Formats: sequence, structure tokens, C-alpha cells
Amino acid sequence: MTADINNYVRYQFNGFGMGLERTEVELPKPIGTEVLVRVNFCGVCHSDVHIYEGYYGLGEGKKLSLEDRGIKLPVTLGHEIVGTIESAGEQVDGISLGKQVLVYPWIGCGECSVCQRGEENICTKPAALGVFKPGGYSQYVLVPHPRYLMDLGALNPSHASLLACSGLTTFAAIKKVGEVHDDEAVVVIGCGGLGLLAIRTLALLGIKNIIGVDLSEQKRELAKKVGATSIFDPSKENVTELIAQAANANCAAVLDFVGADSTVAMGLNLPRKGGKLIIVGLHGGELRYPIPFIITKAISIIGSYTGSLNDLKELIEFANTHDLINLPIQVRPLTEANDALHQLANGQVEGRLVLENL
Repeated sequence: MTADINNYVRYQFNGFGMGLERTEVELPKPIGTEVLVRVNFCGVCHSDVHIYEGYYGLGEGKKLSLEDRGIKLPVTLGHEIVGTIESAGEQVDGISLGKQVLVYPWIGCGECSVCQRGEENICTKPAALGVFKPGGYSQYVLVPHPRYLMDLGALNPSHASLLACSGLTTFAAIKKVGEVHDDEAVVVIGCGGLGLLAIRTLALLGIKNIIGVDLSEQKRELAKKVGATSIFDPSKENVTELIAQAANANCAAVLDFVGADSTVAMGLNLPRKGGKLIIVGLHGGELRYPIPFIITKAISIIGSYTGSLNDLKELIEFANTHDLINLPIQVRPLTEANDALHQLANGQVEGRLVLENL
């Protein structure tokens, strides 16, 4: 599938939940600091499902509308992008046309104090690719500045695409855990794509006791393969007590990649005194917990949203020196973007899905 000289194809939705449509649009010409990247690979992320559905669940039937948060239709999803530099604006120097790069998608306004600290991913005026700006379910993507283009090193490009969100989100969350001693445990709730990457990263960092929790037997077994020392089904009786025993009552942190009422409730009951609950998943719900327990246990409840540009640079270096991505990855053509998204939404994906622009 190739674009003609003036147009290209992208897969967008014109109404939340209404299906992706093959759409031909005019090929943009980069100006100023902009860089036009031909998409080679784009990961299909669970965040794409939430954006496609158009809301986050807040519990008790309440919803947070993503359109009210500034996401405007039509939307071209895809924020895990590896592509080839096609052309650049007149203010861009020092890049190589034809070079394959990983795109950092979590772009902010670039001007506020948060952006100036290098935390564009939590800017209150976001311009993230695949969310607020057209993303990688497309033949081309327009990147506002070359600083968002990362050298892959020796990484497999189809695998490297996952680093821009799945890898980055898990890496940034793990950095919030802090130092973990050999007698301490880390619990990972949710062993889908992000949870598996988290377990793999923790194992490569030398964490001795990693506990995986998931409803799916298949995902629990995958968790064992990538580095979990023990696994649990959260639907079983007394599972919180069993996990605490496996952690030797010394759980330093819980990483929740589901983010539902039930998983957060479990996660709050596992950390030792001074431990942390780091919530990453966006399944949705409501948090209710006795305030005195937070103080007397000195626990920290931390929300973690993607990661910074510097985090991604660190992660790429880490991935180039470790065998990080060893989970199942299925590559499908970009023309199957709609089916791939629905397959992920229906929980039918083992590991991760990546779209390839052939």
C-alpha cells in the first residue's frame, strides 16, 4: 500500500465507537521544525481502545468524556510509531532522510513550566500523536520537532515500536518504585502487554521476588516465562493473604496495570508499611479507602501516566543492552487496523499486536 505524490491513507474514526474508516487525505508538507515520517510499524495499545470508546469509567455508571477533555473528531489512533524520515521543514538540520526512528508521541505545548522541566507527557495542553494529533494508524505522521525522533540502535523495529508507550509506561512506573532489596517483593496486577513488559523489566533489573496476578491462566503462564517467581488468580478465595505470604509480608510496591475497583482494593492491602501502590491501568472505577490507614501505614498511592522524553532515551539504551521484548508479538498489515483494534478490545490478544505499513 503506497501513497501517490499528493495523498496518503490513514484509518480514522469519525464517531466514538463507530469503527475505523479508510480515508485518503492530502500529504502534508513539513514547515519550520516539522518532520514528515513514513510509518513502518505502529503498536496497537489498550489506550487506543479507551480513546476509541470515548470515555474512562469513573464508577457507579459515571463516565469521563474524552471529547470533553479536548479530543476532537476525527481521530487517527496510534502512538507507538517506528518510521522512516521522509522530509523536513526548512528549520531542521542534522537529520538523515531515510533513517528509521522511534517517535516519542507524548508531546506537550513546549512552553509551560511542566514542559520546561521535560515532563511534556503531563502537560495540561497536550498535543500527543494518536490522541490529539493524527497518529500511526496511517501511512505518514507529521512530527512537530526532530527532538521527538529517537535512534533505534540495534533494536528490531517492529518490537521497538512498543517502547513508545507500553515499554515507556512500564519503565516510568518502575522508576517510581525506587530501590528494592532482595528480601522485598514487587506485585504486578494484570499480565497483559504492559504487565508482561513490567515483569520482564523487573527481572532484568535483578528484582528477586516478582509476583504476577491475572484472571487468565494463559497470561499467568506467560508471566512465569518472562520472569515472575509466583503467579496468582485474583478470583480465588483468600488470594490477598496468599499473595502476602508469597511476598513474605514485605511487599515494597504494587504495580496495577488494570486500574479497576477490585484491583486497586487488592493493591491497597498488599504493600508493607511505607510501601507504594502505583496505578497505571485505566479500566476505571472509584477509590474508597480509610484515610487513617494511609497515614498509619505510610503508604503512597501514585498515578503514573506514560513517561518523559528522557525516560524514553533511558529505555532505548536499556533495551539495547538487555533482551527486553521477549513476549509474543503479532504483526498485521495496516489494512487490518479495525480488526486488530476490536481483537484487543475483546481480550483476544496474547502479548501485543503491531500494525505494519507495507
